Amino acid sequence: MYAGMADVAALTGDSAYIRAIDRIWDNIVQKKLYITGGIGATASGEAFGRNYELPNMSAYCETCAAIGNVYVNHRLFLLHGLSKYYDVLERTLYNGLISGVSLDGGAFFYPNPLASMGQHQRQAWFGCACCPSNICRFIPSLPGYVYAVRDRNVYVNLFMSNDATLQVSGKEVRLSQQTNYPWNGDIDLTINENRAGDFALKIRIPGWVRGSVVPSDLYSYSDGKRLSYSISFNGKAIGVVPTDDGYVTICSRWRKGDHITIHFDMEPRIVRANNAVEADRGLVSIERGPLVYCAEHTDNDFDISGILINQNPVFQLGTKPISAFLASSPLPAIPEQSSPTRSLSPKGEEKGEEKGPAITTLATDAQLLDFDPRGRLRAADVQLTLIPYYAWCHRGPGKMQVWLPQDLSATTPALSPTLASQSTVTASHKMAAITAVNDRLMPKHSNDRNVPYYHTWPKKATTEWIQYEFPSAATIQSSTVYWFDDGPWGGCRIPVSWRILYQTADGQWQPVSVLAAPGAEPASYPIRKDASCTVEFQPVTTTAVRLKVTQPEEYSIGIYEWSVK
Repeated sequence: MYAGMADVAALTGDSAYIRAIDRIWDNIVQKKLYITGGIGATASGEAFGRNYELPNMSAYCETCAAIGNVYVNHRLFLLHGLSKYYDVLERTLYNGLISGVSLDGGAFFYPNPLASMGQHQRQAWFGCACCPSNICRFIPSLPGYVYAVRDRNVYVNLFMSNDATLQVSGKEVRLSQQTNYPWNGDIDLTINENRAGDFALKIRIPGWVRGSVVPSDLYSYSDGKRLSYSISFNGKAIGVVPTDDGYVTICSRWRKGDHITIHFDMEPRIVRANNAVEADRGLVSIERGPLVYCAEHTDNDFDISGILINQNPVFQLGTKPISAFLASSPLPAIPEQSSPTRSLSPKGEEKGEEKGPAITTLATDAQLLDFDPRGRLRAADVQLTLIPYYAWCHRGPGKMQVWLPQDLSATTPALSPTLASQSTVTASHKMAAITAVNDRLMPKHSNDRNVPYYHTWPKKATTEWIQYEFPSAATIQSSTVYWFDDGPWGGCRIPVSWRILYQTADGQWQPVSVLAAPGAEPASYPIRKDASCTVEFQPVTTTAVRLKVTQPEEYSIGIYEWSVK
């Protein structure tokens, strides 16, 4: 709809349409855009959230919405001719859009969240398959976004190796690019043929190299670095001060063989969100060039949720074979590619070019916070490895984070093991997120989408169970459940009733003997929304315990956490 509005505004010149679409874009970029270029904070209604509402784990960021975001920014560029629209388009393209399809093209994401506890997985197909088909349609259209022509101006908007034939005032112009962007910032642009005479070549200077994360104060760099860039024409350096439209303009009567060399410094950068974004307070995101990076469980042999980024981190560049991301793929691995990468000195200066696989990684020293068996906080030095966000979740489900704590107040130290967390979980209704019930993460309320939960949807009006098998016999005397309830619009509600049963030595299931809570008569199982529900019972020694739940007539149930003591 927004792309259509921009088209109508451009075709008719209707000032009301132009003002409306400009205000919508301003609101998105200033208050509702994810660092990955994704849009859509909530799955409820597939919608934008409130201003600055940008949750990470529950981020919807549908692949289709990312493609729509590219459409809108492209249309607005065609309407206004400003590079800021391509800054947003490029961020979306390299992060929140391409993450929607796997490296081998055989598995897809519908939502593209910015954090995961392992509940997100790529799928070969979906019942509602708009995202796979949409991205398969979009990728072949990418050449149409690289250049643009208006009057006698040729805009160079994206940087990727290509050969292009353009029409300038009805005359043919052929040019080409050679580059390994986004892995490095060197681009060679050559005029191969020009029948159009004089024209202006307008080269976009990306916002990220000019110190602007996005065209607003929603995100900003916090590391104090100042990147530089340069442009040479036939070997001679030229002035590179962009005009108000964000482009460096070179006017010439171009000849065959004319050569433009472009260089953008490309270093890892630290990004902070506007303090109004509650979900990202005290956290930082790491990016290099147009690529946003994330930490994933497979690359780090520790619980990444307990990480603390150093106050002045130094990053080292590395490489990871594409085949390493596709080892578990059901499809044949694509051939490994070679591309120049650069290593960084401690000062962040580029040195020495070497060949390596296509995926460039980052590594930095950090601290891991956790609790020892006695419950005391401790810190350990670790090396944190980061990969491009678009490449995550190729090696099995697990933890992933784009935003990482740099302030102590934002840390979540890894918790000590509990009887529940060390148990094997099974249930009558099987689903991938079953381990959410013993991950020791407690929600803020019964519809907190930033904490994983288990649910029995689409089952209704049935009796379901979930059980723990302990590593060895244990004596227990209480159990606590925190229920998920996404009313009034969702399909889960708190249960009609619940019971705790334990397994006897002969394999039978027996109900525990519930004790009355102080001031309560008779003994009962509490059922409350937005609160922990704890039941005390006579101690029992067992190797397994079961939570049995009676579901409402028209709804399923959900569980954030189930603990036993």
